[in-house]
Amino acid sequence: MSVSNQIKSRRMCVALLSTTAMTLSAGSAVVAQDEEFTLEEIVVTATRRSQSVQDIPYNISAVGGDAIDKAIMTDSTELLRSIPGIVSPDRGTRNAATLNSIRIRGLNVDGAARGDYAASSAPTVATYINDTPIFTNLMLVDLDRVEVLRGPQGTLYGSGALGGAVRYITKKPQFDEFSGYVQGKISKSDGSGGANWSSDLVLNIPFSDSFAIRAVASHIDNAGIIDYTNVYALDSNMAPVLPSGGLSSTDAVFTSVKDADSSEVDFLRITALAELSETVDISLMYSHQEDSAAARRATAEGYYNTAYGSLQQYGEYEAGSVQLEPSQATTDLISAEVNVDLGFATLTSSTSYYEVDGSAISENTGFYAQKGWIANLYYNHPRPLARADRRFGDKAFVQELRLVSNNEGPLNYVVGAYYQDQDKSIGQTSTLAGYSAWAMENFGWMSEGFGYDANDNDFIFDDVQKVSEKAVFGELTYDVSEDLHVTAGIRYFDSDVESDAIVQLPFWDSLASWQAARTQTSSGKKDALFKLNVSYDVSDEMMVYGTISEGYRRGGAASVPTTGNFAEDPAWLSYESDSVVNYEFGVKGQTDTLRYTASVFYVDWSNPQINTATANWGFFTVANGDKASTKGLELEVEAQLSENLNLTAGYAFVDASLTEDFVAPTGAYSIAHAGDRTPGTPKHVFNIVANYTTEISGVETLFRLDGYIQSKSHNYINNDHATYGRYHAGFGVWNGNVTFDLEPFDVSLFVKNITNEEGVTANFSATYMGHSAQQNYYGNGAKREITLPRTVGVAVRYSF
Repeated sequence: MSVSNQIKSRRMCVALLSTTAMTLSAGSAVVAQDEEFTLEEIVVTATRRSQSVQDIPYNISAVGGDAIDKAIMTDSTELLRSIPGIVSPDRGTRNAATLNSIRIRGLNVDGAARGDYAASSAPTVATYINDTPIFTNLMLVDLDRVEVLRGPQGTLYGSGALGGAVRYITKKPQFDEFSGYVQGKISKSDGSGGANWSSDLVLNIPFSDSFAIRAVASHIDNAGIIDYTNVYALDSNMAPVLPSGGLSSTDAVFTSVKDADSSEVDFLRITALAELSETVDISLMYSHQEDSAAARRATAEGYYNTAYGSLQQYGEYEAGSVQLEPSQATTDLISAEVNVDLGFATLTSSTSYYEVDGSAISENTGFYAQKGWIANLYYNHPRPLARADRRFGDKAFVQELRLVSNNEGPLNYVVGAYYQDQDKSIGQTSTLAGYSAWAMENFGWMSEGFGYDANDNDFIFDDVQKVSEKAVFGELTYDVSEDLHVTAGIRYFDSDVESDAIVQLPFWDSLASWQAARTQTSSGKKDALFKLNVSYDVSDEMMVYGTISEGYRRGGAASVPTTGNFAEDPAWLSYESDSVVNYEFGVKGQTDTLRYTASVFYVDWSNPQINTATANWGFFTVANGDKASTKGLELEVEAQLSENLNLTAGYAFVDASLTEDFVAPTGAYSIAHAGDRTPGTPKHVFNIVANYTTEISGVETLFRLDGYIQSKSHNYINNDHATYGRYHAGFGVWNGNVTFDLEPFDVSLFVKNITNEEGVTANFSATYMGHSAQQNYYGNGAKREITLPRTVGVAVRYSF
């Protein structure tokens, strides 16, 4: 975005905020005169029982499915940015299912640019679809609500909820009537030559007063935005085409691909609900989703060399990769839930099985060039094309049993047992396309396995982890008096991890000192997590609370060679679990027209894990630091300013940093230093949503405006690092829409990213992946991942 556009963007944001402030002032006067309108109650099940969100003495936010629909939300990133204090990078469809990068309270030290390959370690924020712990690129269709729990949730949600948990709750079938809707959307994004369109079909089919089915089918087809300007034309062997001359000629054919990052998503969910008796019900759900993206949504940085030696500057929506970078992912989920009302308590059995599989191609030529490998290891191969074929898989069986008390008395409880059997895999095959044919012609002393591989593979990595966790958990709440309540929680777990990882370097396998490195390790941990919460009802309208809670994330192992020419220190082979202790104090209150939550927190983090690479040869691994901490403030307010105007605003301040040097496992150097801020987490995040309903010529009309503003953030834990260290400037994204209720039709006109803010959340620098004419690399892998540009569209829904 140009400087003038940035100035205009900031002026528009100031104007919008000023208008909101004036509206608040005017609305306050209305509140003083008329108290007949009230806020709708928000009911959640985050504590395993149905409660009003304001009655729960923790920091919980919830967004209803109707609010998601009214906002015409396009993906989970937009949804999470509407919730105070939640940070989620916007990478488009290509990386949406690869890596859980949600950040709550700054509890993540992985670089913001990580996203091309899945992580060995567990995420710091757990994501759930109903009661199933799973991460995927979830379609936001037919949801009942989304719940966000901040801070560690170990006593109820297990080892993955170190920083918090996000729960997507789907709508259940209804027995009373046949209903549903058909919806279509079409839009146009800035920089794109095509249109985006999507369609949804939702059916609720009751077969009796005790059995019903709910079905959802959706399709998304997004036109691309980014032009790949200098892509190699490839032959049948996926190597660059040689237009003339011998194999040693540096000639190549470059093409340009317009709107390269197009994507498609297909989604199906079927849910059946049966009431077997007055006390027993069972629900079955099957969900299937397929994602595909043709390239990456990221803009190139700086210049590139043409094959003729001149410099060209990339345009606003251009990428410098010499190859397209497609991806695909498939998710299947089957779950069953049985509820039995025992009178004194409800017994719930939740059983699920899921499989997630995905792959992507990443441009690696710039990485090789900046490492000097094309010159030093591959003899200035004339048409270098380094491709990384990355893959990931995650499948698990999960069983949970819970007993939740139903009584209203002074003693209430949740007790349960949990079992998870998970297989998780990540892998990569790196290829230097066309190298073997050229090497055989030019270097007679080479042979397969010593200087080249017949398949042009120069690196193969596979890691399969088997994770087993068994746990018993419980929370006991005692009402000391009518106003004073104490909750104690515990989760005792037994976690085991078996890792079988292998690294191969096919170009160099025949070296006497080299063999494929295989690491088979196992680790386990038995421990208990605790929580203590005390809350006091100051009045019928206000509560104060304090919480001390613990969180845990499992350890594991990686595979690196420890002998031969590519040997690394054995200290890189395994990593320990990390844990947090969270201290939180908050206040909640509600009147008929106002609802608010405020909390302050401090989190002490021991052995923080970072997904990184070894110092010498860059093999994938995970390392532990020593200490980190995070502290901050979270505010959320919802006000019904008049019968027609509703306003929600949130603010989060997060100061998260290392408190000790992050020393490499070998002890030879520091990865980062005490005082370095955790990457990807801005200090300040502000959200605002305003909804205004009125009648225009007898048609009920909704005007909606929402904004997300964040301050600057870091690209890497060590921002002084010459290769990875960068600042991402703060930015604001504003969305708006107008919806006309033309029953049974709803027609919405919407604009995403009104000010067309670039919104960079990740950076691959020129010193990491830039061009090098000296090594015949004329492209440029340096890039910035950006938020969705301004998108204007219309949505039409027919309900029946």
